[in-house]
Amino acid sequence: MLSVILLTGKTVSAQDTDPKIYDIISSISADSIEADIRKLVSFGTRNTFSDTVSDTRGIGAARRWIKSEFDNIASDCNCMDVFYQKDFVKKEDGSRIPKDAWVVNVVAIQKGTKYPNRYIIMSGDIDSRASNTMNFKIDAPGANDNASGMAGTMEAARVLSNYKFENSIVYVGLSGEEQGLFGGKGLAEYAKKNNWDIIGILNNDMIGNIEGVDGVISNRDFRIFSEPVPPTETERERTMRRFYGGEVDGISRQLARYIHKTTKTYMPEMNPMMIYRLDRFGRGGHHRPFNDLGFAGVRIMEAHENYNRQHQDIRTENGIEYGDVIEGVNFDYAKKLTSVNAINLASLAWSPPAPEKVEIGGIVEADTKLRWESVEGAVGYKIYWRDTTAPQWQHSRFVKNVSEFTLDGIVIDNFFFGVAAVGENAHESVVVFPSGTFR
Repeated sequence: MLSVILLTGKTVSAQDTDPKIYDIISSISADSIEADIRKLVSFGTRNTFSDTVSDTRGIGAARRWIKSEFDNIASDCNCMDVFYQKDFVKKEDGSRIPKDAWVVNVVAIQKGTKYPNRYIIMSGDIDSRASNTMNFKIDAPGANDNASGMAGTMEAARVLSNYKFENSIVYVGLSGEEQGLFGGKGLAEYAKKNNWDIIGILNNDMIGNIEGVDGVISNRDFRIFSEPVPPTETERERTMRRFYGGEVDGISRQLARYIHKTTKTYMPEMNPMMIYRLDRFGRGGHHRPFNDLGFAGVRIMEAHENYNRQHQDIRTENGIEYGDVIEGVNFDYAKKLTSVNAINLASLAWSPPAPEKVEIGGIVEADTKLRWESVEGAVGYKIYWRDTTAPQWQHSRFVKNVSEFTLDGIVIDNFFFGVAAVGENAHESVVVFPSGTFR
């Protein structure tokens, strides 16, 4: 086990696990998640264009209740700012918009103690839909899609509000997802306008179903969708990739690998499935608007979907029950995926900033050289490498608080490399793939 001795005399191992992470897992409550899902379902429909005046039905009542829950958490911990973030959409803005309306997100920010402008985000969707997304009056309980993700986000806020973090955590309920990802677009633009330094967004969309329409039943499998490289990359970055690699090493893919590693470390009973795709085939989720602006973002969701329970009017046809009702949600499974989110939020919120300007050298040499700009809060760095065909980082070496290192006898041509910063508490940043070369 590699370790570094701090000036304080404390020894920190780069391979230690943090007992607080296990405490977080134990604190997530399936009963609490169930209660929140049932409450969200009780509003009848949460279609973005449904009733906003009633206190018992429609998206207006739902978002006011979500805000009240965030307000209660904020009052208990005195650690959160809670507010509405909204944008006005018009009928001509999209084919799924039946009328002009406000798309309103509910945002709760747990400010970091050291890096308040660095944000890791967990999102769920407030809105629901029936077979016809334009029908905003019919019942659309949206128990799994996406009361499950919204309830998970609220539960993560309840548990993590008991801790202090160096980086800020954002818990958000997004609206307008079913009409064209308008809520995510509005918040992503808000974040960019306000110069948020976003570590990444964990978009949770359907985390409660374990019975697939294909007959598979599993309460351990889940998927992490991530795009390979940002759509905002430059022509120079595309050109460099032809010669130096990195086709599957963009910032969102590194975030996905981080989630995979953290989950396998602390919840080895779970089976995270890395899906090398922005989202499901031909479909979209609320992480995409963040990706569109160059932010890291992934979608976390169940592995085995049941299409009879998605975007369907409640009915029975030929003996088949359709509709996204509460009976289709497994609350213990939703607890597990909420825990996956919570431990990754905590790990990233406790980590130092990622190293900057990572560069690599070793062309026509027997050794690989890496250098980077040191970051505040790091007690050391971990160098990762893997076969060029491997999906996960296979090897690593912890080095002390230096800004360059040579891996003797490791030929640069045969592997991909990256560097992460390690904090005093052994939590790591996301791995950074080299963006430059040197000789």
